[in-house]
Amino acid sequence: MSMFSRFLPKRKPVEIKNNIPKEKANIRKTFGLYCHSHHNTSGDKLCPKCTALLATIMTRMNRCPYGITKPICDRCDRTVQCFGPHQARDFLHIMSSAQKRMFLRHPMMAFKHKLASMGVDYAKYQQAKKIDDRVKAREETAKKRAKDRKAKK
Repeated sequence: MSMFSRFLPKRKPVEIKNNIPKEKANIRKTFGLYCHSHHNTSGDKLCPKCTALLATIMTRMNRCPYGITKPICDRCDRTVQCFGPHQARDFLHIMSSAQKRMFLRHPMMAFKHKLASMGVDYAKYQQAKKIDDRVKAREETAKKRAKDRKAKK
């Protein structure tokens, strides 16, 4: 410890935020906009098909293997494993088709969701970059070893 350490601010541990309630609210509003425009429902009511899909999605979100630090379901790699192929296709269709309406009706929520999805995309890009760097490093070391073997002979 240095002499000035008592004057410096203490480091706070990183807080793990629970993203599930925000994402559930976003999905509910998106489903409401989609169902209102495509199935001509009124108010907060959803058609039976959208209600069943929304109930399935909400229960599966609670069972997410990532826990409270889960990524956005739109950008997750496990969407098909979590929801099943038909429900995942319907879910992704609803989320993508109601995206423009969300920017008009709920701009702050849509903007925050877009920022979070960009964060997920960036994290995936960084992971892919690390994997590519590792593969390149392995290939380079294999080439060097092959050259060393030829040089010894």
